[in-house]
Amino acid sequence: MAKQLDYHTIREIFTRFQQADPEPKGELEHVNVYTLVVAVALSAQATDAGVNKATRALFKIADTPQKMLDLGEEGLIEHIKTIGLFRQKAKNVIKMSRILVEDYGGEVPNSRAALQSLPGVGRKTANVVLNMWWRYPAQAVDTHIFRVGNRTGICPGKDVDAVERAIEDNIPVDFQLHAHHWLILHGRYHCKARKPQCGTCLIRDLCQFEDKTL
Repeated sequence: MAKQLDYHTIREIFTRFQQADPEPKGELEHVNVYTLVVAVALSAQATDAGVNKATRALFKIADTPQKMLDLGEEGLIEHIKTIGLFRQKAKNVIKMSRILVEDYGGEVPNSRAALQSLPGVGRKTANVVLNMWWRYPAQAVDTHIFRVGNRTGICPGKDVDAVERAIEDNIPVDFQLHAHHWLILHGRYHCKARKPQCGTCLIRDLCQFEDKTL
């Protein structure tokens, strides 16, 4: 685990991220907040590309909780069976849809606690939805952010909760809204697990990773 970087270094890192990509976007396709919740829940232990492939046809016919209930669990499985853990995920999506219809009038709630009370929605999923849909500076820590945070010193921590706190405590407020997207995209395309692309990295002179591949 790298040592926590200082304020000025972190500000320079995020200034570079912002200059390279002023409005980073999540890569999960969705048509409204409900389909965003479903897509994020389906993406656990799956790639965004794999989820998008499965949901393109699904969201054309089931873009509300009621339409998903009308489709039913077996109908949903037919659409998502290429995604890992599809049976359990289908159960959760149907249960979640029922709760949204019965308890929330078919609307998706926008508090973290209410979101996390839904089947298949953990803290990371809730944070993604709060950030992407309601533009709240919530930090969704996935394996990419955990790796980048610890490798570089931007937001080191022994577990995802510690990394989330490190982001909130150390990254300047003006970068908080997009922080997790910049970190995810950096981890996905540059600071890869096995072969980090240090030679073309925007922040290699500021990063504390000792085994740089140049």
